[in-house]
Amino acid sequence: MVTSALRIGVLALQGDVREHAAILTSLGAETVAVRRPEQMLGLDGLVLPGGESSVIDKLSRIFDLRRPILDAIADGMPMYGTCAGLILLADDIEGAIDGQLTFGGLDVTVARNAFGGQVESFETELAVAGIDGAVAATFIRAPLITRVGPRARAIASLPDGGVVAVEQGNLLGTSFHPEMNGETRLHERLLDLAHARRVARAA
Repeated sequence: MVTSALRIGVLALQGDVREHAAILTSLGAETVAVRRPEQMLGLDGLVLPGGESSVIDKLSRIFDLRRPILDAIADGMPMYGTCAGLILLADDIEGAIDGQLTFGGLDVTVARNAFGGQVESFETELAVAGIDGAVAATFIRAPLITRVGPRARAIASLPDGGVVAVEQGNLLGTSFHPEMNGETRLHERLLDLAHARRVARAA
């Protein structure tokens, strides 16, 4: 029987770390701000927050976090990437800067800054597969998912058909920021995945 709180990391190299940590804590998780490789140990899941994907990529290499994150993905750790975090989980990027890498894991192609700059930011409500009721979503210099491969599944789209959320196994990615609106249900989905994995490993 699983009784202790789930330990969920938030990659804390750059971006909106506090907002994610606040939501996870409100849902009963123990949160860890991940800045060093050893802080990946013992986690049940990881959030890759919004920010600047190329900066997070570079810092992950500088702080020796790239390999632990790749290993965690390969081991099936549940992860949720928002905005830049989605880009980092995508297998392919359109508009990447020279030398930019991703962690991969989601069989998708993502176009960086597809919705324009900061002034084109907007809020809307979306239908997300598996979630009852509309989900509040904030788009800030957001990427767009331009290809969904056979291993991934689109779970939310804009009215024009543009895909803005996907899942694949224990990985979840959204173009938008639910944490900016206090929307908790995608984080709840991450915790459900983390709980199921912990139970399976304890069996």
